[in-house]
Amino acid sequence: MASISASAKKGVWPDGTKMDPWFENREKVDVNTLGKRYVITEHGVENDSTLIQTKAIQAVIDKAAAEGGGVVVVPQGTFLSGAVFFRQGTHLLVEEGGKLKGSEYIADFPILETRIEGQTCKYFAALVNADNLDGFTIAGKGTIDGNGYHYWEEFWIRRKWNPQCTNKDEQRPRLVYISNCRNVTVQDVHLQNSPFWTNHLYRCDHVRYLDCHIFAPTTGVKAPSSDAIDIDVCHDILVSGCYMSVNDDAIAIKGGKGTWADKAPENGPNYNILIDNCRYGVVHGCLTLGSESVYDKNIVLSNIDVNKANRVLWLKMRPDTPQHYEYVTVENIKGTTGSFLVVRPWTQFFKPEKRDDMPLSQCNNIVMRNIKMDCNNFFDVGTSDKYKLKDFTFENILVSDKKQAFDPNMIENTVVKNVKITEDGLDWPELQHKE
Repeated sequence: MASISASAKKGVWPDGTKMDPWFENREKVDVNTLGKRYVITEHGVENDSTLIQTKAIQAVIDKAAAEGGGVVVVPQGTFLSGAVFFRQGTHLLVEEGGKLKGSEYIADFPILETRIEGQTCKYFAALVNADNLDGFTIAGKGTIDGNGYHYWEEFWIRRKWNPQCTNKDEQRPRLVYISNCRNVTVQDVHLQNSPFWTNHLYRCDHVRYLDCHIFAPTTGVKAPSSDAIDIDVCHDILVSGCYMSVNDDAIAIKGGKGTWADKAPENGPNYNILIDNCRYGVVHGCLTLGSESVYDKNIVLSNIDVNKANRVLWLKMRPDTPQHYEYVTVENIKGTTGSFLVVRPWTQFFKPEKRDDMPLSQCNNIVMRNIKMDCNNFFDVGTSDKYKLKDFTFENILVSDKKQAFDPNMIENTVVKNVKITEDGLDWPELQHKE
């Protein structure tokens, strides 16, 4: 069982408001309390790893729902499927040695109205879909595998032919899409090899990811845009005890993009998000706000180990989108990274339009404390007339930094306490962590 982070123990968010005791609950869901077990091989699904059995698996889900709900069980073995849709009262248990594996044919994932890259639009369903459910659970020590290799290969071929190829140009499903849901737990499962984003939450609240293993290749044929968890217009989210190594951002905070993104009703804020006791392999960013965010508040990254991440905290600032990131705390971090803090304009595939009342974007009340890391560039910050940076705090920090670019004067009202930046990270004394 993961320990409670310092922030959760204190019971307050970065802005000083009280943290709901819900964030202290790391107890796993007991799947035996969720109703009747529906083992898919006992209800018409063959134990044959060569057959695509979408209809048969969906029939088991629908049967469980019709009979009052229960747990759809993927037993030992590999079962191929296209998109499946869970109903109210149904849950997914992937037993150890069991694998729900996605089809490599995009035709097995229907086009429907969904949410992707900060926009509501027609796109492909995910492998596992849950919409408007209360109390949905994904559990078990088995694997949900996106079978992404051929999707990745075709993406890179297309990108080579057309360097302006966007994520949506190459047709790829996500692994898990949970939308308009509440009281969700995803625990213990291996979520891997997604063709596109691995987990995407949209308009959800009170969602917990506990002790999950989230992976996509970062070498060889890399898995493009395989974000571990995308949090999109959500609140009260807990990610604890997870391992993440993907070929893009680990935790990416979304919410909308475009010149009028703050006016669109399908967009919105993210707030009250706690990520703690996690381990990171190679990722583009451990915690990334943007590139499709409007307003993010009260986000905490705490007690994490980082092994060669590209960045730890990445604030992506889109010149075409009004953005406000505030009250973000990154604390108790150790390991190795390329850059620790990155604040830069983000202009990939953006479309600036004229807006006379365009708000000035802003980042404020960003706190980094109790940090011990080897970095290539601790402070990778750029200023712009499109955004304002103020009220950053650097406290109790010991890092090696090849770039030696730390300049607190670049940010208005910066607080610096007990900060030591060296070129050599060997033989460091231990930090005196302060509560």
